[in-house]
Formats: sequence, C-alpha cells, structure tokens
Amino acid sequence: VQLQASGGGLVQPGGSLRLSCAASGSISSINAMGWYRQAPGKQRELVARITSGGTTNYADSVKGRFTISRENAKNTVYLQMNSLKPEDTAVYYCNAEVVPYGSNYIYTYWGQGTLVTVSS
Repeated sequence: VQLQASGGGLVQPGGSLRLSCAASGSISSINAMGWYRQAPGKQRELVARITSGGTTNYADSVKGRFTISRENAKNTVYLQMNSLKPEDTAVYYCNAEVVPYGSNYIYTYWGQGTLVTVSS
C-alpha cells in the first residue's frame, strides 16, 4: 500500500491551496484518512481527519479555514486550505487506516509529505 501526496507549494498569506493524497495497492477497505503537519522544530500534529462515513474533526487552529474531504471510490483524501497564514507553513503528511486484502487487521500508512510555504 502506498500513499502519494501532492499539491504543496508556495502561496502568499490569505491564499489557498488544495492537497490531494491517493492510496493505492492491495486495499480491501480504508477507515479514517487524515492530514498531519510538521513545522521546523515542532512535533507532528493532526490537522484534520475524516472517517469512512464522512465524520470530520479539525485542529482548532484550522477550523473555518481548512476543509477535509474524500472520494472513497478513488481512495483519495483532499485538504482544501483557505486563508492561509505564515504559521501554516509546514510539511503536510497524509495517512490512512487501511485493511489490506487478506487481512483482518488495520494498518496505518503515511504519505511522503508535501511542503506548504506561506510567505509574501
């Protein structure tokens, strides 16, 4: 199972970006999918998470600005980021709780990370 994240880049404060993360491989089902971020010198933190049923939760710092969504048929999760601030600058990682084919267990997989830089 692999997760491929894309969509990062340089954006000015107040701007928008959309991140995508597609899971591929021997996947029977995916439970929750999420986005985390890690800024320089800081610990990785949860940004947003969405369950297979569509229930979402967000970090307080991004509520009202970021929206997480997913396309189950494509095993893909998105993060729409609006009103970006310099403090949103970080490497963003996606993850997915996957049940591989032939398994009864849930495994957590991570994408490779995509850099988001918010600067004028």
